[in-house]
Amino acid sequence: MILQTLSFRCDVGWNAAFPAHLDNPNTLVLVFAAPEFIKDPAPLSALSAAFAQSVVMGCSTSGEIAGTLVQDASISVAIARFERSRLRLAHASVAGAADSFQAGAQLAEQLADGELKAVFVLSDGLNVNGTPLVDGLARHLPAGVSITGGLAGDGDRFGQTWTLHQGQAVSNQVCAVGFYGEHVRIGHGCEGGWADFGPERLITRSEGNVLYELDGKPALDLYRTYLGDRADGLPGTALLFPLSVRREGTGQDKLVRTILGIDEAQNSLTFAGDVPQGRIARLMRANTDKLIESAGHAARQAIEAHTSADPTLVISVSCVGRRLVLGERTEEEVETVLHSAPGNAVHVGFYSYGEICPAASGTPSELHNQTMTVTTLSEA
Repeated sequence: MILQTLSFRCDVGWNAAFPAHLDNPNTLVLVFAAPEFIKDPAPLSALSAAFAQSVVMGCSTSGEIAGTLVQDASISVAIARFERSRLRLAHASVAGAADSFQAGAQLAEQLADGELKAVFVLSDGLNVNGTPLVDGLARHLPAGVSITGGLAGDGDRFGQTWTLHQGQAVSNQVCAVGFYGEHVRIGHGCEGGWADFGPERLITRSEGNVLYELDGKPALDLYRTYLGDRADGLPGTALLFPLSVRREGTGQDKLVRTILGIDEAQNSLTFAGDVPQGRIARLMRANTDKLIESAGHAARQAIEAHTSADPTLVISVSCVGRRLVLGERTEEEVETVLHSAPGNAVHVGFYSYGEICPAASGTPSELHNQTMTVTTLSEA
């Protein structure tokens, strides 16, 4: 596998000429861009035109990761030309969250193949419920196929997100790339670092990813109480207090859910994934040291699938909530990921509205929030 990275900033343009010799049907061009490029699409169009044969996919972000840097108002690109593996690109449209499962099923139908090893998916971050999206993919893909990726971001504004479709930035779209053949190597890791606090609360009323009541009381009112003076900044400030939702059964295993929007009239909260009625939930908060440490754990999990000699593409998808909590220390978690990777690795990624990854090796892929997830790709 041949790897190269590019970056673009409006004040300086592209940092290098496009490596046109890498354009090939089995070349992946992975693009993470600031949301505003939907209004200034020339750099994205030029990149797509330069790689007309390649699989070009990408999305808007809440921060672009390039090596050890976290940037805004930029484009971060990884170009990976596979020598002994096949790629295939798939797209699906969504009018709203109710279409999420079917979108996953449509992607799976386009990608299904006996040699399929893994899928990397990028989704509109506001018009999709990530839980049924991943479920629709998983139910229609061959057993053992890993699914990783994330939901597009829009900073802490929650206004508009997009993915690339035929070289254009488009909302209400989900895209995915399939990796095929015995030579491709895929690793993944997922860690959070958040801690529960406060009383356990019963989800007494919810529908899919919309939460109406906790302990019979309006969910939005509860968040306003905890946020205090920060309540005026909703929904962005709610990222500081995600919700842990206990899975079915008697164990303490849980999912983390983060807020994408609020409905004042309904006193409700909309999350990136399902918040099932009848489950136990608690609010969460973070320690910055533990967040940074967890990023390193995720990277080390992912790197186990590779040898030190492999040129390795490392893709980090971290939650926008982590960036808000880490503040000036955000680049430390990105540095931790790259420092855990082989010396010949290249690193790109983005801050997201949701992360898609198995929670651990051997477990099903699912939607997470407030995690650092790492996907690694190489060829044997």
